Amino acid sequence: MRDPDTFAERLREAAIDPSRRRLLVSVLANSDQEPDLSEAVVCEGLGRIRHFRQATSTRWPDNPLPIAPAAQKLGLPRPPQMMPALVYQNAVCNWRCWYCFVPFNLLAGHRDHSRWVTAEHLVALFQQLPANHRPAIIDLSGGQPDLVPEWTVWMLDALNDAGLATQVYLWSDDNLSNDYLFRYLRDEEISRLSNTANYGRVCCLKGFDHDSFAFNTGAPAKHFDRQFDLLRRLVRTGMDIYCYVTLTTPTPPVAPLDVMRRFVDRLQDIDEYLPWRVVPLQITVFGPVGPRMRTPHEEALGVQDQMVDAWNTVLAERSHGPAYTSIVDVPLGDKPQGR
Repeated sequence: MRDPDTFAERLREAAIDPSRRRLLVSVLANSDQEPDLSEAVVCEGLGRIRHFRQATSTRWPDNPLPIAPAAQKLGLPRPPQMMPALVYQNAVCNWRCWYCFVPFNLLAGHRDHSRWVTAEHLVALFQQLPANHRPAIIDLSGGQPDLVPEWTVWMLDALNDAGLATQVYLWSDDNLSNDYLFRYLRDEEISRLSNTANYGRVCCLKGFDHDSFAFNTGAPAKHFDRQFDLLRRLVRTGMDIYCYVTLTTPTPPVAPLDVMRRFVDRLQDIDEYLPWRVVPLQITVFGPVGPRMRTPHEEALGVQDQMVDAWNTVLAERSHGPAYTSIVDVPLGDKPQGR
């Protein structure tokens, strides 16, 4: 099993040029991901338009991310059922989740599948989109954007310089695989992420216990625990934090409710209200996933339905006090506590 920390160091070195404020962004044009896209690639082949939708499947809770926080920050009267976003994907990730809709050759920093770009260039490409086809959300995805955490700060700089700081909602993904945000950003940069109104971050928990985490990521099971340590540190910064959790595992636990209660306990150990900022994410099979599928993966697609039932039951058990009408109204932490 590859050590994800050593791998992360190598990928970061290959994928960022801090002195020139550049990073590697995946080229989606002519990639194995392109056939899955609902619209043609944009922005010189570096961007795609994703249509985020709140509606999901039977049994699964609606997914208000990033629609609800974006709508609130952009001053919309109510969150729409769908919002488009311009997605850029950085070209490295130190995990290899079997269900990832990104081809693995777009996660390894290959120069044949990526380009060196600055945040200013990415924002300029965004501005060149037709006004009637220019989303109000930019999603920094991957890959793992937090292998190059400077990217988010650079994008805020570029949006501000372009006069777009209040017109665009910036959303970034984080798979909780490393502590590079705390290692490479200065305190004032972290504070800026915490105090920028039009910025939100979603952290993806890759399973509900050690076994499901190791199955989903291919990483050592001990990294399941580190996800919670990193999430706790992020919550303490005061950033506007939300989470996804994936519930796939090939064999259901003997006592699903007990396992899910322990998982929710760990979330509430970080913050009492954190579970209500977590959205279970249903896994479906996209083009690049098909060749990776084996019998355990097929079985996991069914088990996730059992586990979301357990999630729904446990959250209903824990629901007490005020009922929040929107995920953005769920309180998280009292005040920023630093690193």
